[in-house]
This record gives sequence, C-alpha cells and structure tokens, in this order.
Amino acid sequence: MEHQSLLTKLVEGYNDIFKYADPRVENWFMMQSPIPSLLICIGYFIFVWVSPSLMKNHKAYELRNLLVVYNLAMVALSTYIFYEFLMSGWLAGYSLGCQPVDYSNSPQALRMASVCWLFYISKFIELFDTIFFILRKKFNQVSFLHVFHHGIMPISWWFGVKLVPGGFGTFHSTLNSFIHLVMYTYYGLSALGPAFQQYLWWKKYMTSMQMIQFIAVTIHSTQLLFIECNYPKIFVYWIGFYAIIFLIMFANFYVQAYLKPKTSVDIRTKKVMNGTSENGAKAKSS
Repeated sequence: MEHQSLLTKLVEGYNDIFKYADPRVENWFMMQSPIPSLLICIGYFIFVWVSPSLMKNHKAYELRNLLVVYNLAMVALSTYIFYEFLMSGWLAGYSLGCQPVDYSNSPQALRMASVCWLFYISKFIELFDTIFFILRKKFNQVSFLHVFHHGIMPISWWFGVKLVPGGFGTFHSTLNSFIHLVMYTYYGLSALGPAFQQYLWWKKYMTSMQMIQFIAVTIHSTQLLFIECNYPKIFVYWIGFYAIIFLIMFANFYVQAYLKPKTSVDIRTKKVMNGTSENGAKAKSS
C-alpha cells in the first residue's frame, strides 16, 4: 500500500506539472514532455561511464579544426543568449528583488520565454564538450564536476521553461551565459594550438569567475526566503541548492588545481610532458 501511495503521489506530481504549465511553450520543440530530455541525460551518463572501454583500443582523435569551429559557434550562441537575457529582462525593467514571471503575450514576455527555451536547448549542445574530451582521450577533463554539471542542466531547465520561463530565476542563466561565452573563447584559443598559449594566462581566473557567479546566485536566491514574491519557492530552493553545491565543488577544484602544493609526482609528470624523464632521458613522443 505504501508503494502504491508513493506511486500515486508521483503521478499526481507529474500531472501537476502540466496543470501549472505555461501554455505559450506547449508546442515548442521538446516541451511536450520531460521524458526525451530525461532519456538524453541518462544516455549521456551511460556514455560517459562506458567511454573508457569504448576508447580503449582506439587512438585519440585529432579534432583541432572541428573544435575551432565548434567553440567559435558556442561563443556566438552564448553571446546571443546573454544579449537576449539582458534586452528581454535584465536591462529592460527587471528587478534584482522580486521579479515574477510575465505570462502575457507581450513582445517582451515572449522574447524572454524564447531565450529561456534557447538556453535550455544550448545545454544539449554543450554535451558535445564531454564527447570531444572523450574522443581525444582527455579523460582527466571528464571529472565528476564536469559530468554532473553538464548532465543535470538539460532536465533541470526543461522544468524551468515549462513552468517559469522568465522572471527571478533567469538571473543565474544570464550570468551563466556570460561565463560560457568567456569559457568558449578560452577553449577556442586553446584549440588553435601552441602559438596561442600566450593568450591563455587567464585560465585560473575563469574558475574564480565561476565561483563569483555561484556566490552572486546564492545571495540573490536567499533574499526570496525573507520577502513576499509571486515566484514559486521550489525553484528558489533548487537554484540556491544548485549554486551552493557547485560553489563548493568549484572551490575544491580551485584549491586542488591552484593552491595545493605540487607533489613529486606532479613535478615528474611535468618533466615528462616537457620531453624529459626523471633520469634525464628523452621521453618517447606519442
């Protein structure tokens, strides 16, 4: 009986999604049901899990030209999304305090809903970041932080677009789109090869920007716990929780990557990467 009751509650909760759904997005691509988004996210996690076995007997793929084009396209997409969030809301009358969703069919409200949907779609495109790392056998880049971040965003944002496409919750997506245009600029320069290494000194500061982003989102979200606002509290809790979790994870990454003293293993690895082994012999080129 308890299992039946739980199942009933889950079904009722699922039906409630459609009860409070925004009718404006009903016929938009991928918005009829969360199932396709969920299946893609599950497929992504499975692919990452089996990828070491899949690539075990394959050489790393050289994808330089593809990566340059991909990252350039992602810079353009992220810039456009950032601009649209600003022009449809955050530079067009939005408040940093309580900001309800405008469910009207006004041009500005529809523009905001559209960029929310585009941001959601962009999260699927960003899954290619992981695929390219795997194809190039850069498994050190496929960290838990990376996979968790990429894998939950699409399904999370399906609910955002379906129920609250605009308003208070778009503060974090506006910041995130700016961070991503900076990030893909870095990736694009990196893909161009060693000649551009001199322009990549600011990698450390990208992580700092990520942490500042999550601090800002946490502060922004917390205020709604103390004021009256016509914005669903469940999304406030989710955004705040998400920001805190990722702040902790990015802070840990920052400490491990930039503040923790290098061990003898790190020094030896660096020597090998520079072309010499610990005993001074030339390392084999791959």
